[in-house]
Parts: sequence; structure tokens; C-alpha cells
Amino acid sequence: MVLDKKNAVIYGGGGAIGSAVAKAFAAAGANVHLVGRTKETLDAVAGEITAAGGNASVAVVDATDEAAVEAHVKSVVADAGTLDISLNLVTRGDVQGVPLLDLPTKDVVGPVATGLTANFVTARAAARQMVEQGSGVILALNSGSAHGSPMMGATGPADAAIDAFVRNLAAEIGPRGVRVLGVWTAGLPETLSREKLATFSGGVMMEEEAFQGILQNLDQMRMTRRSPRLSEVAATLTFLASDHAAAITGTFVNATSGMFPS
Repeated sequence: MVLDKKNAVIYGGGGAIGSAVAKAFAAAGANVHLVGRTKETLDAVAGEITAAGGNASVAVVDATDEAAVEAHVKSVVADAGTLDISLNLVTRGDVQGVPLLDLPTKDVVGPVATGLTANFVTARAAARQMVEQGSGVILALNSGSAHGSPMMGATGPADAAIDAFVRNLAAEIGPRGVRVLGVWTAGLPETLSREKLATFSGGVMMEEEAFQGILQNLDQMRMTRRSPRLSEVAATLTFLASDHAAAITGTFVNATSGMFPS
């Protein structure tokens, strides 16, 4: 198994992507530490992992709380001996579907600050441990909207901030045996619903026909004419976290099914 006996912390482990990645990591042999703010969803994912024969633990931690994140990382290392993988999937509160000219400043700056803070705090805590042990992988995920995506609100600026942070951190700690990289993906059908889309558009609920039209349009926006699946993104992250990807760092892997070239 490619992640055998690796200790992985997943921030946002109770979400749709987080749970899929956690199960993939566990199936690959990792001991998975699920972190988030809602214990019930974390417990549900942990229960599925243990029922399948994997190892999972749960901790309720705010990824923007420096002291809490540092304390949790230290507790993981104290119990497990190492921290081998750190993955941040924390939501940022992005507002989309509104022209930038019409967005309040707080709706642009807020997600940038939240996303960069969460990624910085969790990556720094992991990096401090990893540089001491001389190994480890820090992973991030965003939509790649920094390339230029209209009507995406703060998503583009927030993605750009995380992209730059990942590349800079990789350059600093690469010589000390730690890889830092990420995955771009967007519009995963299994993660979308009318209710979820309403949270990005100020609470406006679209009709079912319009929602199905969005899903079909997402397929047509890809070079492959097929949107990526959760299992495919999870498999990509599993590979990148493994020693098979030891030559990859300081970059983002495009897992958008060709929504844009890179």
C-alpha cells in the first residue's frame, strides 16, 4: 500500500472531498486524523473508515486557530511518532455568481484572508515537525481560478494567494526533505447541489432544471467533455502524497479534466 503506516492529517475531513480523500488515504494504508469544526460529520467519516478496516481519529479544531492547530499537531506526533502528510481542504466562504464590480469589499477580502490563514497556519505547523524529521508532504487544493475565471468573485484572488504560498514554501523547505504542492479541481458534480450553490449566491435557490443545465454545462467546459469524479481527485492526491511522487513539488496538478490548460 502506497501510504502504509503514514500519518495523515486532513483539515476539512468531514466534507465531501475530505471524506473521499480520507477513505482513499486509509485504503492506501495511512492512519488518518480527521480535523474539522463539526464532530458529527467527522465521526461519520471515521466510522466508515474503521468499518472498512482502516484507522481514523477525530479532532474538533478551527484551522485558523494557531494555538489549537499547533497543539493538535504535537498531539498527533506524540501519539504516532511522525506527521507525514498534511492536507488542507477548509472552506473559505467564497461568494460567486456576482460581478466583481458589484461585490462588497468584505466578500472579496474575507475568503482570501480565511483561505490563506488556514493554509498558512496548518502548513506551518506541519512544516515545523516535518523539517525536524526530514520528510513529509504538505498538500493544498483549490479551483485554479487564479488563471482568470469570470463571475467567480473572491475565488480567483484566494486561489492565487494559496498558489503563491505553496510555491514559496516549497522552495524554502524542499532542501530539508519536505514537499509542498497542490491540486486544482473545480465543479465536481458529486459535491454540488442546489442548496450548496445557494450558499455561493446569497441564498437564491435555483430550479432543478437550471441546476441540471449547470451540470451539463460543466461537462462541456472540459477538454474531455466529462467532469472529474471525486474518486479521481482522491486518487490523484493519494499518489501525490506517496513516495511515487517524490519528484513533484512546488507546483499544482491540474485535475479539472481540462477546464483550462496548464
